[in-house]
Amino acid sequence: MLEQIVILDFGSQYTQVIARRIRECNVYSTILRYDTPAAEIAKLSPKGIILSGGPSSVYSPEAPLPDPKVFKLGVPMLGICFGLQLLAHFLKGKVERGQKREYGKGTLTVKDDSCPLFRGLPAALQVWNSHGDKLTKLPDGFHPVAATENSDYAAIENRAKHFYGLQFHPEVAHTPHGRELISNFVHEICGCGKNWTMRNYVQQAVEEIRREVGKEKVILGLSGGVDSSVAAALLHEAIGDQLTCIFVNNGLLRANEAEVVRKVFGRHFHIKLQYEEASKVFLTKLKGVTDPERKRKIIGKTFIEVFQAATKRAGAAKFLAQGTLYPDVIESVPIGGNPAAMIKSHHNVGGLPKNMKFKLIEPLKCLFKDEVRLLGLELGLPKEIVYRQPFPGPGLAVRILGEVTPSRCSILRNADAIVVEEMKATDWYYKIWQSFAVLLPVRSVGVMGDERTYDYTIAIRAVESQDGMTADWVKLPYDLLERLSSRIINEVKGVNRVCLDISSKPPATIEWE
Repeated sequence: MLEQIVILDFGSQYTQVIARRIRECNVYSTILRYDTPAAEIAKLSPKGIILSGGPSSVYSPEAPLPDPKVFKLGVPMLGICFGLQLLAHFLKGKVERGQKREYGKGTLTVKDDSCPLFRGLPAALQVWNSHGDKLTKLPDGFHPVAATENSDYAAIENRAKHFYGLQFHPEVAHTPHGRELISNFVHEICGCGKNWTMRNYVQQAVEEIRREVGKEKVILGLSGGVDSSVAAALLHEAIGDQLTCIFVNNGLLRANEAEVVRKVFGRHFHIKLQYEEASKVFLTKLKGVTDPERKRKIIGKTFIEVFQAATKRAGAAKFLAQGTLYPDVIESVPIGGNPAAMIKSHHNVGGLPKNMKFKLIEPLKCLFKDEVRLLGLELGLPKEIVYRQPFPGPGLAVRILGEVTPSRCSILRNADAIVVEEMKATDWYYKIWQSFAVLLPVRSVGVMGDERTYDYTIAIRAVESQDGMTADWVKLPYDLLERLSSRIINEVKGVNRVCLDISSKPPATIEWE
């Protein structure tokens, strides 16, 4: 069985970061709800359990509390911030509101360097605090290991039981030695090896897919994006011709998108690829529509209709595959009342109707985005697909402000192709989150040669981001911007002006619509 560390999520904004840090130690981690029964956790045979932080106070009547039996599973446990306070609360310690809150950077002084958590680390560490409560009485069998300016119990241990607690957050970048702390927990204390590699994951995932699918057929809506492409490659590795990929050309794709998908998946991987040419259908339904929300709804509804008809032509299949990733599956746990379900609906193919009676299979649901990219390389996908930038589901329609017409699609597609080409040529494409062209519904006077022009404006958008939730505009070199402007104006008929979007998110969004 795969060695793993279980993380119980108590609503911390950093829970997924804990999971990432553990995986960076080449150990698999999985996040579960805070109230997952101990019996369910035991079935996973975890090598260790981490109690995450959270915004609540343990003494609050509405505090999220774990199954008390988790403390009797006999596996090592690490409590982080709120998790430390839970250890104290359940094991007869005491937590009270601190007279002085600790937020931001602090200095941790190690008092007992024999503690395995701090093995190989300096006696004084910079750490990141985020708490108002503090431990005022140690639980039975625990002793203090390290202190901060405001807390004598910033790190505690019960070495006999392999229980440890940290009042600070080792998982965040603001705790520079945090990775070593987590590594010491998973390797030294929990005894995990370094078995979480992409090659091992491929073998494990292929076995699971074969076991789940058996001899049944699987359909996948292939968009050409990273997630669906890697899902397709992994499924094909596992079940071969039992997989049929459906690629819908909605007329709103990037330049050469359809050709690239057919070449890579049809001719190179020999995946059964069903190509659906639906450009005229989509563009006809978008005629005269300028409202962004109406555009999105029309595209979504039309996609469902086209995809549904395509699945019937593909033949009987039991499974529908989607490229859902781990962050799409795990939600922050809301505190109080009725906690929302941990698994949320995330349909890459646009929310399919109930009469499409497929069983869902999500082969990437255990992976983060960068892990998906590594998996894609392991499966032999080209770098151009594995590291391609995000592209919106509605395609060019959300980058054409105003009505979407064939001629406007052509203008934007050609301009965007130049942006991609130049960004790749200068290696900026792979350094940043996103870069693309936007067609504005603005026409202005220009001069080309001796002729007066009255043409469109292209805006260039280039942003840096970690997850798409926030973003900052990228300060591209002037010579690159000059080349982009020159090429777009000279090579794309219908454009006589180029500008740069220097808005961050927030207050702006990454896409324009």
